[in-house]
Amino acid sequence: MVIEPLRPARGGFLRPFGCGWFIREFLLGHGPNGSPRIDPDIGASQAETFYHYKTALIKAIALDRATRQEERQAQREKRAIDPERIERLTQRYLARIPYKSTSCRYHSFVVYFSNLQRLGWVESTNTPLQNHRSSGLPKLTLA
Repeated sequence: MVIEPLRPARGGFLRPFGCGWFIREFLLGHGPNGSPRIDPDIGASQAETFYHYKTALIKAIALDRATRQEERQAQREKRAIDPERIERLTQRYLARIPYKSTSCRYHSFVVYFSNLQRLGWVESTNTPLQNHRSSGLPKLTLA
């Protein structure tokens, strides 16, 4: 019998920040990872929260890829890391990363959100004005 050490496979599925942390910070109105700040008393719909989560993931992934690329290139050329190059590479990666490549599907997000609602950590704040404004989608806030 051969014993092999447990180690993760190369590549894989990494996230720069967690879904639960993002939902909490977003609904508290902190605007995590460049997302817009919302009024915590009004809340946001699931679809809006999901959209901002996906775009924040894409921005974080683009910045990470750009930083790694610039570090490798600077090391190869034996020069200092240039923040302007990182910014240009980030913009290039942002333009090339597809929306669906972050591997978070809306159905999974809704299931996760419903679990948070069942636990009582997120509550619906339906009012007639909010329902009219958001086309019938419930607004959610932290409980």
